[in-house]
Amino acid sequence: MNFVKRAGLSLSGRRSRTAALLGVFVVICALLLGGFLLRGAAARQEADAQRAVGVDVTVGRKGLTADLADRLDVPGLVHRYTAELPVRAVPRGFTPLTSGGPGAGGGGRRERGALEVHGVRDLGLLLPFSYGSTRITSGRGIGPGDAGAHVAVIERRLAERNGLAVGDTLRLRSTDGRRSAVSRIVGVFRDPTRDPARPMPSHMLPGNLLYVPMATARRLGTGPARVDRAVYRIGSPDRAERLHTEAARVLGGGGLRFTVNDKAYRDQVRPIQRVGAFADLVVHVIALAGALILSLLVTLQVRERRGELGVLLALGEKKWKLLGQHVVEVSAVALPALALAALAGALGGQRVGDAFLDHHGDGDTDSRNSSGSGSGSGSGSGTVAAGAPDAPLAAPTVRVGPADLGRVAGIALGISLVATVVPGIGVLRLHPRSLLLDAA
Repeated sequence: MNFVKRAGLSLSGRRSRTAALLGVFVVICALLLGGFLLRGAAARQEADAQRAVGVDVTVGRKGLTADLADRLDVPGLVHRYTAELPVRAVPRGFTPLTSGGPGAGGGGRRERGALEVHGVRDLGLLLPFSYGSTRITSGRGIGPGDAGAHVAVIERRLAERNGLAVGDTLRLRSTDGRRSAVSRIVGVFRDPTRDPARPMPSHMLPGNLLYVPMATARRLGTGPARVDRAVYRIGSPDRAERLHTEAARVLGGGGLRFTVNDKAYRDQVRPIQRVGAFADLVVHVIALAGALILSLLVTLQVRERRGELGVLLALGEKKWKLLGQHVVEVSAVALPALALAALAGALGGQRVGDAFLDHHGDGDTDSRNSSGSGSGSGSGSGTVAAGAPDAPLAAPTVRVGPADLGRVAGIALGISLVATVVPGIGVLRLHPRSLLLDAA
C-alpha cells in the first residue's frame, strides 16, 4: 500500500491523537505568525519614526553660506534640512517693540535695524520649534515650498502691538534703505522668552524676531550672506558619521561645529527596535520549543506503533517509506493548522498594531516633554536633546502577507521533519524481529 494512503488512514483512525497534534500545531503556528506580525509592525513603525523623529544634526562654521549648506543635502542621507540666515531690517508701516530707557533703541530710528529677521528653509527644524518650546499659535510655519514666496512668520507680541494677523501684509526695508520686501503673514508664533527687565536694543527683544524665506533675507541683507547654522535631519545616529565626513569635505575640518541631537531618537526609536529584537527572540524560542514538543509527541506515538512498524518491515517495506509516512502525517496536520493561524492573524492582527502603538504613546509624550533643554556646539560630535516628531506616529498596518505565511509554513515543515526524522531514526535502527517482540 502506498505510504501516503497509509498516512491518511492512520490520521482518520486515530482522531483523538490527530486532534491533539492539530491543537499543538495551531498554537505553534499562531505564536510564530504573531511573532512575525509583531516584527513587521515594529519594522514599519521604526521606519515611520525615523522619518518623523530622526536625528537632528547642527552644522556650523565661520564663513558658512546658504549655497554650502545646500551641498550637504545628500540624497538618501538627509531627510530634511534648513539653514538660518540672520539679517537686520527696518519696519515700514508698523511699530517694533521697545524696552524703553537710555540705549534702548527708539523704535528703529536710531538703530541700524529694529527687527531681527531670520531667513529659513524649514522653520520646523529650528531647535526651539523642534523642541516644542516655541510654537505656532496661528497659521503655519515656513517650509521648503515657500522658497520663492513672499511670506513671513512673526512673534505674538509684535502682532498684538500692531494689530497684525495671518493674511496681513508686512513691509520691511534693508538697513541701508536700498531694498524693500513685502511679505504676507502666514503664521504667528509664541516665544516663551520673557521681555528683559533692563533696557536693550530693539532687535534683541524676543518679540522683534520674525522668520522669512531665505530669498527674502538675502534681499534685505547688506553684507555677505553668512549662515549662522544649518540643521539636517537624518534617519539614525549611525548616519551622523557619514554626514560629518561630507561636512568636513565640503566645508573643511578647521573650525567645524558638528552637534548630534539624538535624544528623541533614543527615547522613541530604540524601544521599537527592542520590540523587534524581542519578536525575533520569540520566533526562535517558539521554533525550538515547538520542535522539542512535537518530537516528544511523535516519539511517544512511534513507540506505541512499534508492532505496526515491525510488521511493515517484515513485509519488506523500505525504512525511508516508513519515515515518509510519519512526515506526511505530521505535515498534513501542519497545513490546516497554518490556515487556522492565518485566519486568527487576519481577524486580530490589527489589534496587535493598535496595542503596539498605545504601548509607545507614553514614551512619545515623555520625549516631547524632556526634549526642551540643551544644545551644543563644538568640534567633533556631541549628544543633546533632539526634537519631538512633527506629528503623532500613525498606527502600523498589521496584515498577514504571503511572505509571513511562507516563513511560518517553512518553519512548520522544518519542525515536522525534525519531529519525525529524529525519533524515527532511533526506532528504525532496530531489527523487525526486535520491534515485534517489543510490541508483543
